[in-house]
Amino acid sequence: MGFILAIDQGTTGTTAALINDESLEFVSKVNHEFPQIYPEPGLVEHNLNDIWSTVEKTIPEVLKKANVSPEDISSIGITNQRETTCAFAKNGTPLANAIVWQDKRTHEFCLKNKDKEDMFKNKTGLPLDPYFSGTKIHWLLNNNDNVKEALSKDNLLFGTIDTFLLYKLSGNSSHATEPSNASRTLLMELNSTDWDSELLSFFNIDKKCLPEIKDSFCEFGKTSGLSFLPDGIPITGILGDQQSALFGQAGHHKGSIKCTYGTGSFMLLNIGDEVQYSKNGLLTTVGYRHNGKASYALEGSCFIAGAAVQWLRDNLQFFADSSEIEAQASSIKSLDNAKNILFLPFFSGLGSPYWKPEGKAAILGLSRDSGKAEISHACLEGISLSINDLLIAMKNDSGENIPEMRVDGGAVVNNLLMNLQATFSKTKIIRPLVIETTAYGAALAAAIGQGILNFDQIDSLWKEEATFESKADLETYCESKSNLWNDYINRLYLK
Repeated sequence: MGFILAIDQGTTGTTAALINDESLEFVSKVNHEFPQIYPEPGLVEHNLNDIWSTVEKTIPEVLKKANVSPEDISSIGITNQRETTCAFAKNGTPLANAIVWQDKRTHEFCLKNKDKEDMFKNKTGLPLDPYFSGTKIHWLLNNNDNVKEALSKDNLLFGTIDTFLLYKLSGNSSHATEPSNASRTLLMELNSTDWDSELLSFFNIDKKCLPEIKDSFCEFGKTSGLSFLPDGIPITGILGDQQSALFGQAGHHKGSIKCTYGTGSFMLLNIGDEVQYSKNGLLTTVGYRHNGKASYALEGSCFIAGAAVQWLRDNLQFFADSSEIEAQASSIKSLDNAKNILFLPFFSGLGSPYWKPEGKAAILGLSRDSGKAEISHACLEGISLSINDLLIAMKNDSGENIPEMRVDGGAVVNNLLMNLQATFSKTKIIRPLVIETTAYGAALAAAIGQGILNFDQIDSLWKEEATFESKADLETYCESKSNLWNDYINRLYLK
């Protein structure tokens, strides 16, 4: 019996998970957080050495926890925060802090080049926005001395986090990525799933600094020179975190839809093997590429979800642990005390469907009766309403009603949040038995790349744990709150 090692490198921490490579059952996981770096308002960075340190810690710990020998690892799958951008030398040494997907430093650059918006949407399915990697690479090339010097000496490599981890795991030998990550850079053309010369020219990026784009399920390289794993373990699957979650939810069929509740919330709808552009503020992205053929998805992105709960925890000290918000919000004496309170969780601007990166967060409608319970309840409502905006856009683009949606991520254990989501969205919310679907999707990707799993077998692996439907006693309240939400969105951000 062997095990697949899934490395889920997220915005606030890294999870190492083990999946049995025969039964494909989830065995164990270990997570370690790492520091967030905020040099100035609107700027978010990660120290790549901090990230690599969490990889070095979590893998031995999960092996020990599950009593598994490193020699029993049959393959490795990687999933990652996507647009976060890395610059490193050919010996694997970071040249700068990674610029995180939430970072807004390129906002003025994007505004100045809005006349190129149609070109970017047609080629990449994305708006020209600070969110995406190409603008971050351009900033590093023009503002970081280490990067400039490395470029002049032919010693500069760029990549998203998957590329950096692959490079380190393979002993600095494999510089590669795959289309679900590359499609988030503003540098890859959707139909060819290859780097586009016109886009590279716009950002003045040399293609030789970029990783090779491979299929999502293949041998990317093998482990080499690591202190915590033996040489020769193949890395056989890589997917960006949201595409990995869709895959882990058995979302490889056209029409499949999922929403992940993490630091942010991200909704993906599988649209099959033909590119479809959104008319309602959504993104077109690659779900995966298999045997040279791409599968595409529409995506809605809320930049802040679980991070809003973390803000209440860390900045306002409402509770010691994020999981406590459910009990605190449920302790509200009467919904009448919360009916006028809006929590607008736009700490990193508005993503889909509005794309207002300059937007700010706000809590509105407070009174002398407002306390922690009311604000916590409003926070969960704000997350649900943000996601409902995505679902409305999905319905309008697809022309389908979307009667149910699969959900995953750490926050979906919050039953109050799930009930609010079902009621605001008038949609059945389905929680799977394995909510770590991002890591699980990476393991499935590795299994396919390893040749021990095929697509026909994936559906039988997915299991439902709970279903949430619209609650009649909440419907009037939620309809009123939705109207208030729409009114303030229009007044504060869209005019």
